[in-house]
Amino acid sequence: MAGIVLLSGGLDSTVALALYLEKNRLDLALTFDYGQRARIQEISAAQKIAEHYQLAHRVVPIPFLQEQTRSALVNRSEDLPLVDYSKLDDLQGQALASARQVWVPNRNGLFLNIGAVFAENMGDAPVLITGFNREEAATFPDNSLEFMEAMNRSLSFSTQNKVTVVSPTSVYTKKEIVSEGLRLQVPWQYIWSCYESGERVCGQCESCQRLKRALLNNQAQDLVQELFGA
Repeated sequence: MAGIVLLSGGLDSTVALALYLEKNRLDLALTFDYGQRARIQEISAAQKIAEHYQLAHRVVPIPFLQEQTRSALVNRSEDLPLVDYSKLDDLQGQALASARQVWVPNRNGLFLNIGAVFAENMGDAPVLITGFNREEAATFPDNSLEFMEAMNRSLSFSTQNKVTVVSPTSVYTKKEIVSEGLRLQVPWQYIWSCYESGERVCGQCESCQRLKRALLNNQAQDLVQELFGA
C-alpha cells in the first residue's frame, strides 16, 4: 500500500511521518508553496526531513491560493498575531482571534485533494498522511477528526482507487506529539514550526509558543535552548 505524506517541515507533519513509518512504508513527501511567509524555510526543512527518512520529495506551487487570501500567514502587509503564552487555551479569545488572522481559505481541503491526485497513480488503496492534532482542532476545524472523516467520504467518490487520509497525530495534543517525537528521535534540528521567515524561528507567534510549551511540558529544556535560543 503506497503512502504520501503532506510535509510542511513543522512538528506535526514530521512526527506524523515518523509514527506512520513505524509500521508502514512511505513513497513520497509533498510540500506546498502558496506564498506563505515561511515558504523558503518550510521547503528547506521538509527537504532535509525527507532526506533524513530517505523519501522522495516534491514541492507543489499553488500561486492562486496566495492571490485569494488576506491571511497574515501570506500577506506581509498584515501583522502576524501574537498570543500571550498564558492565553494559548483561550478558545473564545486570543487563540480564536489568532486562528482567524492566519486562516487560509480551504487550505487543508485543497492540500488533501491535490495529494489525492498524486495518490491516484500509486496503486490500490493509497494513503495520505497528515499531521492534524487535537489541540489546534479547537480553533482550526480543518485539523479535526470530523474534517478527516468528511474528506475520506468525499475521496471515496472522487478517487477510483479509494485514497484515504490518515493522521497518526490527530488525537494528540502538542505535548503528546512532542513526547512521541522524542521517543522516535525525529530530526529536531531541521523542524521549522514558525509562521515567520528569518534565520531563526521568531519564538513569538502562536505556532512557536505552542511548540515551546510542549517541549517545556516534556522537560526538554535543552531543545528549547537549541531551537529558540532561550
